[in-house]
Amino acid sequence: MARNTKTSSATKLSEEAFLERLEPLQIAMVKTQQWLMDQGIKVLIVFEGRDAAGKDGSIKRLVEHMSARATRVVALPKPSDREKSQWHFQRYTAHLPAAGEVVIFNRSWYNRGGVEPVMGFCTPEEHADFLRDVVPFETMLHESGTRIIKLWLDISREEQAKRLEERRSDPLSQLKISPLDAVAQEKWDDYSAARNQMLTHTHSARTPWVCVRADSKKHARLAIMAHILRELACPNLTKPIAAPSPDLLFKFTPKAIKDGRLAV
Repeated sequence: MARNTKTSSATKLSEEAFLERLEPLQIAMVKTQQWLMDQGIKVLIVFEGRDAAGKDGSIKRLVEHMSARATRVVALPKPSDREKSQWHFQRYTAHLPAAGEVVIFNRSWYNRGGVEPVMGFCTPEEHADFLRDVVPFETMLHESGTRIIKLWLDISREEQAKRLEERRSDPLSQLKISPLDAVAQEKWDDYSAARNQMLTHTHSARTPWVCVRADSKKHARLAIMAHILRELACPNLTKPIAAPSPDLLFKFTPKAIKDGRLAV
């Protein structure tokens, strides 16, 4: 089934309207982080998605006014030979949050669920081991008191092609260019299959996947911030945070693979 873009693109937001809606969410995030620090709550937010899906921009808006001392954004480079010989999750555990901290992974151990099997950077056995082990691993983190929010940013094939071209022609975006960009479109179907398998096998009641239809960057960023605030449920907010539209953000279900909510 073709992706339904009518609802995911929504009405275009002007920059002025976007900032007007963003400010109260950022104020709520500041209050929420103050509460998290006071309560000693550990928060882990995982951002995953296709190349050019808007992870960097979404994270930038999220952390813009958060505490530099209590917030860490982790974007690890490709593993060294030594790290490749380690347990897959080992290089990530050192970055997990302590009490009162918010840690944001800009890509994570889920590289082994998408990029690595598609590009041949891991063996089929390593991929299968990952799919078997990741839910128990995250369950242990959850049971240790870590609040885990997993976000999958999804975009259409056409929107990805447009953004990758804009990235190549923008001198300020040159540091975002990756060798993997060159094959993102060529291997679109392979990435779709890997995404479907990963989401299906690693979605659980305790650590669910939430999917974001991110063809509209501004709408996606607002939806992501609202979702995070609702998940953290700070009692000190003077106004309740409205739920994002389910046309933009929804909890993963295998039905979303076939009904047009996830890009094919």
